[in-house]
Amino acid sequence: MKRSSWGFLIALAVVSCNRTPPELQAVVDAADALGGREKILAFKTLSMEGEGSAANLGQNTMPDSELPVWKATEFRRSIDFPNNRMRVQQTRTAQFLFAGANTQRLDQGLDGDVAYNVGMDGQATRAGVDAARDRRIELLHNPIAIVRVALDAPGAKVSGLRVAQNQKIVEVKTAAGDVLTLAIDATTNLPTRVTSMADNPNIGDVAIDTAFADYEDVGGVKLPRRYTTTIDKYPQSELTVAKYSIDGATPELAAPAAAKAAPVPPVPAVVVTAEPVGKGIWWLAGSGNHRSVVFEFDNHLTLFEAPLNEARSKAVIDKARTLSTKPLTQVVVSHHHFDHSGGLRVAVAEGLTIVTYKANEEFFKDLVARPHTIVPDALARNPQPLKLVTVDDMMTMKDAAMEVQLYHLRDNPREGTNLFAYIPRDRILVQADLYDSTWMYHFWGENVIANIEKIRKLRVDKQVPIHGSIQSYRDMVKTIRAAPKAVVD
Repeated sequence: MKRSSWGFLIALAVVSCNRTPPELQAVVDAADALGGREKILAFKTLSMEGEGSAANLGQNTMPDSELPVWKATEFRRSIDFPNNRMRVQQTRTAQFLFAGANTQRLDQGLDGDVAYNVGMDGQATRAGVDAARDRRIELLHNPIAIVRVALDAPGAKVSGLRVAQNQKIVEVKTAAGDVLTLAIDATTNLPTRVTSMADNPNIGDVAIDTAFADYEDVGGVKLPRRYTTTIDKYPQSELTVAKYSIDGATPELAAPAAAKAAPVPPVPAVVVTAEPVGKGIWWLAGSGNHRSVVFEFDNHLTLFEAPLNEARSKAVIDKARTLSTKPLTQVVVSHHHFDHSGGLRVAVAEGLTIVTYKANEEFFKDLVARPHTIVPDALARNPQPLKLVTVDDMMTMKDAAMEVQLYHLRDNPREGTNLFAYIPRDRILVQADLYDSTWMYHFWGENVIANIEKIRKLRVDKQVPIHGSIQSYRDMVKTIRAAPKAVVD
């Protein structure tokens, strides 16, 4: 072979070896569109200030109605790229009827693998591993952050280039094993969204998606003015950025020494106690502020509420089964709010029949059918069919030993699917989210009183709550009517 031919082959081999893989080239193009690879990688800090809204997932009036939202003001997210730190500070104000403080100040940080929260008193406490993981992912739902990681982070891998709907799409896997999908506009080469998969205890495997829009030039770098985040089909947050700062002043981003030195908080132990409140009626309390009630019928037990999450509800179910030799056969789920339907799937896995208001039927069918593969729960491990009994306006469960009347809470401005229970023998009211003696405000209290006294014409002596303490009905009414009246901003 001639010397010139050898030279050509060697040159071709060098070009082939130096060619950037197409999936990485897509990220390089994105970096260039944002302002240039060198400039992007030279960033030390990035801060954004603005305002927006954050949805209150799982707390809508009806399962298919719009989610209530918090208005976010004084929002500031500061990122320290080299040290993998982030701090998010904001004031949020409830734009819905809320029983607690309508305005709250949040201050949450991440320093490497340490998540921490700063209270109103300035004291920092360490948050758990779930918070650290979620904030690590949140940091990467930013066009600069994800491009930097894809281009320069040790151990990061970019793969899976595909084109769809004028978008170049790649998968970015970090050294920590997090996988994120980056979409890039095929015309402008600007990042359009970042998506990551996560587990939600109620709705299972979900895609968390942050879309970027309204790019503007900021000191020679293009940055989006609008961030829109969804979780599955639900809105999560909307942020409009008024101001960016690149390598400017930031709040302290390192975790305070006390929080960093503190051990990772353990998962709280679930404690369930059983207090008799009537013949064949037990109040299951214990740790936390989510209770349940057990009713003993002639040949079976009925549970009122499988609350909060799988751990709490499984402990409640187990405790109920120690109260009698009669089988536990059904559970009344008072309403669809996630902290009250959080035990739905474990109750189905345990073979219990679900009793709930009729408007929850399709929603509960969907919750039971949803995949939970990222963190398999009890129902994923032990699939069982949903056994469902729906209540229209009222239903009576009665035999020789027990009578429980279930009523739909009518015309309530917050609780569209709520069922409460009444035991006529004892004049006991069992209720969830109608009233809690510790609430600051009782915006829907008069509606509750009207339902009990005028619409249902019930004679109540004692209320046994899912939240709060057992009280006389007289004290319940007194507390409701003495509460301050506030206006939602």
